[in-house]
Amino acid sequence: MILIPAIDLKDGKCVRLRQGEMSQVTQYSDDPVGMAEHWQNLGAPYLHIVDLDGAVEGTPKHLSQIEAIAKKLTIPIQVGGGIRNAATVEAYRSSGVDRVVVGTAALQDAEFLATIAQQYPQKILVGIDVKQGLVAVHGWTTVSTLTPGQVFDSLKELPLGGIVFTDISRDGMLSGPNIAALREAAATSPVPVIASGGVTALEDIKAIQEVGGNISGIIIGKALYEGALDLKAALALVSATGEARSSC
Repeated sequence: MILIPAIDLKDGKCVRLRQGEMSQVTQYSDDPVGMAEHWQNLGAPYLHIVDLDGAVEGTPKHLSQIEAIAKKLTIPIQVGGGIRNAATVEAYRSSGVDRVVVGTAALQDAEFLATIAQQYPQKILVGIDVKQGLVAVHGWTTVSTLTPGQVFDSLKELPLGGIVFTDISRDGMLSGPNIAALREAAATSPVPVIASGGVTALEDIKAIQEVGGNISGIIIGKALYEGALDLKAALALVSATGEARSSC
């Protein structure tokens, strides 16, 4: 299991939202590349980047900043937000992005998802953003009629790298993760699960580790920016837990 700091981009700046509301935004930095270097320097093994404007508008809005981050860092990055056609996937992959997170298009165009999953095996992640038990799309602005279980069923035959599972009600709220939903996702997803939303303290990381099963990573956002969670301490916890399990 790895810890993955998040960088959310809006209007060229690093921000965090509350429960996915574009109107509830807090700006933390106007230097995305510098912020990415900061997390790398603290020991982050991976970064999660979201183009918030792209997620809402359906087309990338921060490709140049993301390309600059990919070129500057030595650790890999994964990117989501507004990725709804093969050309965008190719543009990100060509710019140095390791994995691409597809949300709305993955749920609304099964043929598209199958095509890019086959073209880039293990490099495509599906973003499953859940609100009151149903999957949201279009940058979290629209709630579909699909349950996470129904989405999982549709992914069984694809060579995906995993899913990013986010409880929207917990995102940006510093209220702790939805462990019950994560436990169900870990038990039913056919591919590895990256937990996202609400992680605030070391105890939250421990709770997700105890879920075990199919969970391969944890994305951390606002808690890092607000100083509620120390990245080095969190990385040390995960490392120590992994070493203890390996010795058993």
